Amino acid sequence: MKPHYFEVLSPSEVQQIDASSMSILESVGLRVDLKRARDAFREAGAQVDEEARSVRIPESLVRWAIEQAPGQFTLYGADPDFRLEIGTDQVNFAGLGTPTSMVDTETGELRPTTLEDLRNHLRLIDSLDHINNSQMDLWPTDIPMTTIHAEAILAWAQNCHKSFGMGGYGVMASEDMMRMMAIAVGGKEELKKRPRFFTICSVMSPLQMIKLQLEGIFFFAEHGQPMAMSPEAMCGATAPATLAGLLAQQNAEILAHITLAQIIAPGTPVLYGTVSTITDMATGNVALGAVEMGLITAAAAQLARYYGLPCRGVGGATDSKTLDLQCMLERVSTLLPAVLAGVHFITCGGTLESTTSGSQPLLVLDDELCGLALRLARGIAVSEETLAVELIKEVNWQGHYLDQLHTARHYRREHYLPRLLRRESREIWESKGSKTALDLARERVRELLAKHRPRDLEPAVEKELLDYLAMVRQRTMDDYFAAEWED
Repeated sequence: MKPHYFEVLSPSEVQQIDASSMSILESVGLRVDLKRARDAFREAGAQVDEEARSVRIPESLVRWAIEQAPGQFTLYGADPDFRLEIGTDQVNFAGLGTPTSMVDTETGELRPTTLEDLRNHLRLIDSLDHINNSQMDLWPTDIPMTTIHAEAILAWAQNCHKSFGMGGYGVMASEDMMRMMAIAVGGKEELKKRPRFFTICSVMSPLQMIKLQLEGIFFFAEHGQPMAMSPEAMCGATAPATLAGLLAQQNAEILAHITLAQIIAPGTPVLYGTVSTITDMATGNVALGAVEMGLITAAAAQLARYYGLPCRGVGGATDSKTLDLQCMLERVSTLLPAVLAGVHFITCGGTLESTTSGSQPLLVLDDELCGLALRLARGIAVSEETLAVELIKEVNWQGHYLDQLHTARHYRREHYLPRLLRRESREIWESKGSKTALDLARERVRELLAKHRPRDLEPAVEKELLDYLAMVRQRTMDDYFAAEWED
């Protein structure tokens, strides 16, 4: 069955946004806070103003870059047999966010995140059915900030068969990430051949390319690792208050970053990304749980299809501070538009409070929600077999379908079978302890963590990773600043 996408723009509106963005890129351009990036743009034919540190990009260069970027690619895991197809009809889910606080699974109280939380998060993702990628989803507070990226890659290599990713954190950290990933998977050439590292490139709005992210783009493009160019523009604050205005600005920002990646290394896998939403005008805060975020994400999916690019968006986001009804209402209102619009890579599972807090039971509940959304998106398959006309005539009004082979053959695919949603009678539910979905999610967390087994790394590989981490632990923040490129 061919998918029918949820679309919020007409074809002519998509073309209007495209034309508006090209005008913005040619006439205004972006501020580019890295000389190496400005030089790369200049050599490719863009107009550079060194005094303003700005770059104006001709439409012809942008169109060339779009043509270089692949329409789909494969993202592999630590285990090379694990793979996600990005850019096909397959919808993929991941965590993401920068939680420095954790809702404790046992007490329900908010506390600072730890390195063990990160390890457990990776173990859970390794065990879930639908969430298949971690994007450095937790930021431990019990280790130095200077080592977080290296500790995370070691934790991933030891605990997760699936793919992993982080952001661009400047020269030294980006080089560390690529070198440690190469150690973990068997060398730089193996890493380039089978990409494992999925990068979120955070795009600064309005119309900026920031230094730390640009430094990361150079390293990741040279290593052939996929990057999602993702603005977090806010209607009314860092973008126009109108959704159409935000889309025109955001589109220009995304295309500029995609263009740079293709200038550095033509053919680099990129995703057309978005984390954009509205500003809550009453507080001035970002509203990641707003229904408008779902509209923006759906529009981004349409624009990505227009350019023939894979798309990354946010789903399951909430501004709620706790696991309450607001949390679930906002999760559904942001996840369903993303899934139904055909976004290829959807992030932010397991997060609360605009992705600044995390919860392990919520991550498990989100995995269930992802399964429900995928079933909804799959729709109804109509064929001679599924219409079952002859069977209906045979059973007629005298029988039932419980004992039919047709039922056994089809129900597991036709019906979504939830793990955490109870459908038994009240009497049976009460006899089993009157457990809520959240109670069952907590039990599922304990069960998955108890059953999980670490990866069996080769001793030489694990030693090399540990030695590299020991070197990183000796650094100071001044070492990172000293390694930065000229701006």
